[in-house]
Formats: sequence, C-alpha cells, structure tokens
Amino acid sequence: MPAHGHTSPLLAVSADLAARGHEVVFLGGSRFAAAAERAGARFVALPAGADFDDRDLDASFPGRSSLPPGPERIAFDVRHVFVDPIPAQYRALLALLAEFPADAVVADAFLQGALPLALARPRSERPALISLGVTPAMLPSVDTAPFGLALPPLPGEEGRARNRALQEEADRRGEPLRAYAEKVYEGLGVRLPEGPRGRAAVTVPDHFLQLTVPGFEYPRSDAPEGFRLIGALPGLVGAEQPLPSWWDELTDGRPVVVVTQGTLANADLGELVAPAVTALAERDVLVVAATGRPGGPGALAELLGGALPGNVRAVGYVPFDRLLPHTDVLVSNGGYGGVQTALRYGVPLVVAGASEDKPEVAARVQWSGVGLDLRTGRPAAAEVGAAVDRVLAEGRFRERARALGAELAAYRPFDTIAELVESAGR
Repeated sequence: MPAHGHTSPLLAVSADLAARGHEVVFLGGSRFAAAAERAGARFVALPAGADFDDRDLDASFPGRSSLPPGPERIAFDVRHVFVDPIPAQYRALLALLAEFPADAVVADAFLQGALPLALARPRSERPALISLGVTPAMLPSVDTAPFGLALPPLPGEEGRARNRALQEEADRRGEPLRAYAEKVYEGLGVRLPEGPRGRAAVTVPDHFLQLTVPGFEYPRSDAPEGFRLIGALPGLVGAEQPLPSWWDELTDGRPVVVVTQGTLANADLGELVAPAVTALAERDVLVVAATGRPGGPGALAELLGGALPGNVRAVGYVPFDRLLPHTDVLVSNGGYGGVQTALRYGVPLVVAGASEDKPEVAARVQWSGVGLDLRTGRPAAAEVGAAVDRVLAEGRFRERARALGAELAAYRPFDTIAELVESAGR
C-alpha cells in the first residue's frame, strides 16, 4: 500500500533480500521510488488507480474529511482506500510478473490485490505469496473481539460469548462492505472463501507473517496453520544523523520522557505533544518533544504561547535508535512500528491514539503490561501527567517492557522471510 507505515517495513525487507543477493522489484507508491532504489530494489510505480499520497488522504479521497473518526470513516476507508484499488493492484502485479517471473511475492497484507494471484492459480503455476502483517493482527477469532473495538481478550466462556455476540454484530454491519468486496473480486474472475470478514487475508496467502511477538499479540486458539508471529523488524539506524547540542543532558540524572506523534499524524501537535509538554513542564524530568517534521519545534512553541518550558527540548527529527536507550518513558500516539521499537529497548509507554489502528495498538500496550492506554487521541494535560507519573513510579511497567525487549531480540524476522523466499525458488 502507498502509505508510509505500510511501505517502510516492505522497504526494510527489500533491502535485506537485496543484500542477500536476490533480485528485488518493488511495486509501490510513486513517492517511494527513491527510497526503494536506495534499498537496492528496482522500482515500479502502482498505477494511478491504486496510488495516492497518504500524507493527505482527505485530498486523495473526496468526502472522507466530512466523516468523524470512528465506524463511518473506517467503512469509508475500507471501501475506497483498500477495496476500490484491488483491480488496479492485481493488474499491475500481473503485468510485472509477466516481465519479471518472480519466485515469491512479499506483500503488505493490506494490498488486497495480491490475493487473486493465489485464488486464480494453484501454487505450482505461480509465485509463492507471503503476506506481512504490518498492523496489529486483524485475524477474527473465537478468542478476540472484532478488530477495531480495541477490547482486550476476556478469558473463559464469558469472553467467548462476548466475542461471538460482537462478531455477529460486526458481520451484520459489515455485510454491505463484504458484498461489495466480493463483487470486486468476482470482476477479476475469483471468489473469496467463506468465513468472517478479514479471515481470507490470512488464509489465502501461502504464508502470513505477523510482525510482532506473542507477548504483544492476543492469543488465538483457532489461528490457521499459515499464521505465524515472526518478531518485529528492527528500526532504521540513524547513526549518520547529527545529534542535537543538548544531547549530553540525557545523562544528567533526570528521568527522560520522549513525546511524539510519529512521522505522519503530526499536523496538529495539540493532540498529544502539547498536552504532554504542558503536563510535564513543572516536573523534574527532561522532556524530548520529537515533532517528526521540519518546523515542528516552532509550531509547538507557538501552541504554548511562544516559548517552550525550561525542561523541554524540541526537535524535528532525532535518531530514535540512539535516543531510546536513554529514555525512561515514551509518550506516543500508538504507531505499531514505533511502539515495538520502544519495546526493543525496554522502554515503557503511555499511549493516546484515536485514528487508524492506533486504538488497537494502545489496547495491546495495556494488555501486555508495558504501559498505559489513555483511550483517547486528544488527552488532557492532567491525564498525560498522571499516567507518566504512574509509569515512572511503578517498576512493573519497565520490567514488562524489558521482558518484551528480550522476547523481540530472540526473533530473526529477516531470516524467516528470506528462508521462505529462498525455499520458493528451489
């Protein structure tokens, strides 16, 4: 999919496969052409019917901006962002394979135009299809509530009864979208297998690799055989990025709290960064506000009346691989990759996210014991301050984060993907 959070993991996989000597072609959003080439891949752009700029979805998809975050916008996105491009994606993939007969197709699980490849032909007549789960697992299960409700598992028969009732309601509400998707696939000459909406994305590929570890994903007793948790991809190393002048302050003895809204959902720093900075201004902590965009520090200062509090250091970009080892708490809006990068370094979290998959990420943060979910995308300053105080004071959050860091370190996701690719070519 031509979105940053979906593209970055696939670029990392491409770079690893290219470094192992494989010939890699990257089919993706046009704005990622240079990044794909830096990864060592030949780049092919998605056609206009499947390409868009995720930095301004409202401009790419008229009518989206009038819908509030929640079920209506999710339904809009499923139909227009994910389903409508399927024919263009599939045709682009077929055209590419006609001139580049690959042994394997490694696809972002949201690029649903890859599924007809496996539905239309037996495995002996096509490349292996390997799907990567780059968001929290959406696989329906008797053990989980439907994706999107951000409800953690409830044990026992009480939980299963709750899940059945919620899934039935979700299926009823989602039937128009399922019927719409079925017609799109039928137009390509294939049929989706029967089952709850969302299960085909996991069961149709030859392999479905979820980019996380068991400690950060809900258990599913009924998961299909091809569904595997393979660990999270390492974050990009920023060794060449210059360090800010205040870097030595990270080791002056004060707890370090990093606040970020990531690299995409940061147009309005008043959602999370400003409330967090306000809440922590009077505390004996060093606050690093990573705004994720040029001009972010100035925009933050303007939101706060023209000046930053004395204990705050604001930056546009900062090498997180070097910052996180000095961090005591990460306050985040819940990007899936960013949260797991924090856990890789044993950093506990406070998460406030409301868009895309972020509520599901936040729910897993609290369920796994590595931090707190504020259950809103725009928390009050007092809420953020109280949550940070609690995470700093209660060592159990740090202990669980370190335990998940050790679990993440035990996995070798690049090796797993490469082994499947190489076995497909034998």
